[in-house]
Amino acid sequence: MKVIDFRFRPNTPEIINGIKNSAMFKAACKAIGFDKRKPQPLEDIVADLDRLDVELGVITGRDCETTYGFPANNQSVLEFCRAYPERFVGFWGIDPHKKMAALREIEHVSSEYGMKGIAIDPYLAHIPASEARFYPIYAKCCELGLPVFITMAPPPQVPGAILEYADPRDVDKVARDFPELTLIMSHGGYPFVNEAVYTCLRNANVYMDISEYERAPMVDVYVQAMNELITDKVLFASAHPFVELADALEAYEAFELTEEARRKVMYENARRVLGLS
Repeated sequence: MKVIDFRFRPNTPEIINGIKNSAMFKAACKAIGFDKRKPQPLEDIVADLDRLDVELGVITGRDCETTYGFPANNQSVLEFCRAYPERFVGFWGIDPHKKMAALREIEHVSSEYGMKGIAIDPYLAHIPASEARFYPIYAKCCELGLPVFITMAPPPQVPGAILEYADPRDVDKVARDFPELTLIMSHGGYPFVNEAVYTCLRNANVYMDISEYERAPMVDVYVQAMNELITDKVLFASAHPFVELADALEAYEAFELTEEARRKVMYENARRVLGLS
């Protein structure tokens, strides 16, 4: 079965070292044993995608320079997409605190770099997704027809990040204010599992992935929802390299999904969100 991974970052040496030494995730990496992750050359990573039948990887950037003083990783997103344009799609990370500069950046990366979407991290910006500083970003993405990828579950031990900033009910508010804007909640809004499912169910423009939480408590709720409620609204994502892609695929293989749900979640829904179908 063909697969699109909607949250994939190549585990090159530069990326692995950048994550381990970042102001945001340094403590979290120690807590989850991330320092054991093995880096690979980019050509080997692409060969692994071939071996696992992964047709496309969506690489999301991150910019939280205002709150953490750490440089954005967007340049690497651009480099990966230029190196393998047939294998990678880029979503550019945006810092809402950069105000008009952020809006000009969205226009530039969309027209000049071919980025297919925008990525934001409310918990790293220290404001919820429905906070006013995000609204100009949503409006600009509506204007340009760009989906917005929202990271919605803080890892452990991230300084200044609280669960309140990752509540799916804030995405529900945004969806109601911007019904034309495609929104993707990453990490299933965990631990707000029911709220995430219902936010997708009641808003035609909201999708989600459950990356990093395929084996967490309450995963059965996600699986039931994939089969019965939001079959068209869930996107497979591994969160590689925080989670090994092969391990995420193995977890999904164990899910008791209908043939239709599996086909849509692993591939077809992502093609629709990316405008490929």
